[in-house]
Amino acid sequence: MHTVISFKDVPADITDIVIAELQDTAEGFEETENELKVIFLKEKYNDREITELASAYQLQYETEEIAPQNWNAVWESNFSPVIVDDFVGIRASFHEPLQNVQHEIVITPKMSFGTGHHATTHLMMQQMRKLSFPGKSVFDFGTGTGVLAILAHRLGARSIYANDIDEWSILNARENFEQNHAGAIRLVQSDTADMNEQFDIILANINRNVLLDNMKYLSAQLNTEGQLVLSGILEEDLPAIQKTAEQHQLSLVETNMRGNWLCLNFRK
Repeated sequence: MHTVISFKDVPADITDIVIAELQDTAEGFEETENELKVIFLKEKYNDREITELASAYQLQYETEEIAPQNWNAVWESNFSPVIVDDFVGIRASFHEPLQNVQHEIVITPKMSFGTGHHATTHLMMQQMRKLSFPGKSVFDFGTGTGVLAILAHRLGARSIYANDIDEWSILNARENFEQNHAGAIRLVQSDTADMNEQFDIILANINRNVLLDNMKYLSAQLNTEGQLVLSGILEEDLPAIQKTAEQHQLSLVETNMRGNWLCLNFRK
């Protein structure tokens, strides 16, 4: 079973904060014009966490329980294609092929984070457009649906390693890799960035706390002149992220913003 929290009439800036606060424990999010739905595995749902968050930001919400297969059907029926400029389009298999994009990614929409709808995934893809991938080794830390790893494959990366802590995401990512003829991507379930390998490009669209906890591994595994692209962080997270990155010999070279969300490009 899943527990679904529906926050009503959430301002856009508060929506970003709620997602940032809950993305460690939530299985997925669905945003509409007047509502934010947060989906939890029933055993991971913490009523006190929701109560305190709602109180802090004066939010009204409703709670319901729903069977996983029913929620997946709703998720799929509400999934709409994502277009990132003229660069990449993300669609489900039941959509018509997309026009006027350089790269098309077809995914099976599940509750994994990173279907492309969220601002952070959009920012990551825009930043990836600026990087040179041919012949490079890439690590996608916290791959979610696997769309960033798939895009790296399309952009010519020599080798790609992807991981995620969540079993649901691993199953979904593997399905998406195969569907996009990217089955050579190595995929493991893991709760750390410590892969004991070296990479030219590291992609990490997760959240502030996970990034801070793993910065030493991200830096240690990045080759000299390599690039580390981070997102899943809010504007107010920048000082802490930048300070920790600099402590691990990483220099910030570019910052991009979408709403309250940041994407940071560091170089070693």
